[in-house]
Amino acid sequence: MRLFLDANILFSAAYRDGSPALLLFELAAAGRCQLMTSAFAWDEAHRNIALKCPHRSRVLAGLRKKLDYAPVPDASAIARAVKHGLPEKDAPILASTEVAKVDILVTGDRTHFGHLYGTVVSGLRVLTLSETLARLLEDR
Repeated sequence: MRLFLDANILFSAAYRDGSPALLLFELAAAGRCQLMTSAFAWDEAHRNIALKCPHRSRVLAGLRKKLDYAPVPDASAIARAVKHGLPEKDAPILASTEVAKVDILVTGDRTHFGHLYGTVVSGLRVLTLSETLARLLEDR
């Protein structure tokens, strides 16, 4: 199963030891899933860690090695993402998931992606971290 991690999931994984988001990395190491993100999401996570808890920047950098990166979406993919009710600042995330052909977009952004939770968009599911973990753990 291919998962795309939004910036807030990356931030959560790096923010504190024992974060539930780190379970995704453990499951990936065990071969249960493949983790992806985009340069756009990575930059946002890196910027937020540097601002809010710079002492955790090295943790985030260590996670980077465990991620694959989605291709940069073109303007038409971003335009399709906007049509799903996303603000322009978040459309590149959904567009990246489309071009990367992932199964699940994992995001904690209820404000902008909440209306898409549990739905299938361009062939992928938009899920919260807890929903994704439940799916991975039941899918044996």
